[in-house]
Amino acid sequence: MSLLELSGVEKSFGAVQVLHGVDLSVDAGEVIGLVGDNGAGKSTLMKTITGVYTTDKGRITFNGEDVTSRTPGERRSSGIEMIYQDLALAPQQDVANNIFLGREPTKRFLGVLPGFVDKSRIDLEAQEMVDRLGVHVPSIDIAVGMLSGGQQQTIAIARALTFKPKLVIMDEPTAALAVREVESVLNLIRQMRDEGITTILISHRLNDVFEACGRIVVLRRGNVIADLKRDETDMAEVVSYIVGAHG
Repeated sequence: MSLLELSGVEKSFGAVQVLHGVDLSVDAGEVIGLVGDNGAGKSTLMKTITGVYTTDKGRITFNGEDVTSRTPGERRSSGIEMIYQDLALAPQQDVANNIFLGREPTKRFLGVLPGFVDKSRIDLEAQEMVDRLGVHVPSIDIAVGMLSGGQQQTIAIARALTFKPKLVIMDEPTAALAVREVESVLNLIRQMRDEGITTILISHRLNDVFEACGRIVVLRRGNVIADLKRDETDMAEVVSYIVGAHG
């Protein structure tokens, strides 16, 4: 059974139709590359999966349940995480606080008063996550704004994985990174795959897509025009679909 199933998903903004009846099926543990030109509808499609955008038509099933009308929070609780291109980190806060940003564990004072953030637990669990992923940061106490782009990207991934998602969507995670940093992010994606976490990778960098993904889905003008197995295609064919030269 598919983990994620999209059937006939449509989305318009005013008079402009961005998604034209998209069908997409994703199995548990798959790593899929979603590629297409600017304006192809990639981010819009992913935001319909996370619930940021409601669908005009169509159905979204996740883990055997219809989530089409569920809120972003409900979908997140069911195991869908998205790491946006801007990462949404708090640069002045430390690594540990960023990993738990907005979902901080609390403890009661004297067993009665609620609402105290449990900083020692945050630090302990953040350190465990950083160690497990092999994330290279000087310290979990350092402000995230002091880290490199690649380190910030790995912190955003660590934050997504802390809450044991079934599906992680990544929007251009390697776009602004140096070669060495790209490799560490791709290694994390492989690690996620090995742990059974499904990943959808939105990227313009086809080298990264071919390195990390088993399947490549091409979106063009809001339509899925190709769904290819990596081992049965090549970069030239994928590019020809992206630019509209194929068929």
